[in-house]
Amino acid sequence: MLNIIVCVKQVLDPEVPSSAYKIDGESRRVICRGAPPVLNPFDENALEAALRIKDVHESRVTVISMGRMLAKAILRKALAVGADELLLLEDNTFDSFDSYTTAIIIAKAIRKIQVYDLILTGLQSADTNAGIVGPGIAEFLNIPSVTGARKAEIDDGKLLVEKAVSSGYEIVEVVTPALVTVTNELGNLRTATGAQLMNAQKKPITTWTVNDLDIEHYQKGKLELLDLFIPRVESRCEFIEGQTMAEAGANLATILVSDGLIPDLK
Repeated sequence: MLNIIVCVKQVLDPEVPSSAYKIDGESRRVICRGAPPVLNPFDENALEAALRIKDVHESRVTVISMGRMLAKAILRKALAVGADELLLLEDNTFDSFDSYTTAIIIAKAIRKIQVYDLILTGLQSADTNAGIVGPGIAEFLNIPSVTGARKAEIDDGKLLVEKAVSSGYEIVEVVTPALVTVTNELGNLRTATGAQLMNAQKKPITTWTVNDLDIEHYQKGKLELLDLFIPRVESRCEFIEGQTMAEAGANLATILVSDGLIPDLK
């Protein structure tokens, strides 16, 4: 049996209009009122990759998510579509971590699981777009990693990955255990039925805290957030007038020359 771990993150819904987002300057957080969080879209692609392998090979899929206040009803979607276990790393101290520290903690949890053949993550998260956690987990576990996969499958005991590159794709053969980050080219996560969603709400969830992970002190992150703000965009519209179109064009040329936008050809 293959043991597959999928790392998922809950994020603010990227489909919500930008006008719904606000910045809390004191806590340096993005706030979205009236819209529940969602599974990170790239992580849904990673989960679909795991389920496609499970469709062909006997597999156990464990989904891991980390945070301070996790929306369990949202994360249970992973169980509804076919994951076997949902493991939450949830603690009041799991807050405002950078990618470096997040990778350390998730790697610690995976070490505790011990048995795994493949770890799948999304290419990046929809909130920070950093793309660091996946490769970071592989580094801390000292296993090989492949980024930007549009397909991952097991063939004759070997992990074959189609890696997206600018000129097309490469086929990479990887020894396991390994970690693969998945792009949206793999395809959308399958849809759960109403019955599956209802059954998923009844399934048990495993929760680990700091004490369960035996973490005494976190290693200091590499990133310090100094400020978070919505950029101010200012625009100015000026109508160029003239008695004729030719005169208006000449007036426009004069302004562009004076502003240094075009050379003076006189």
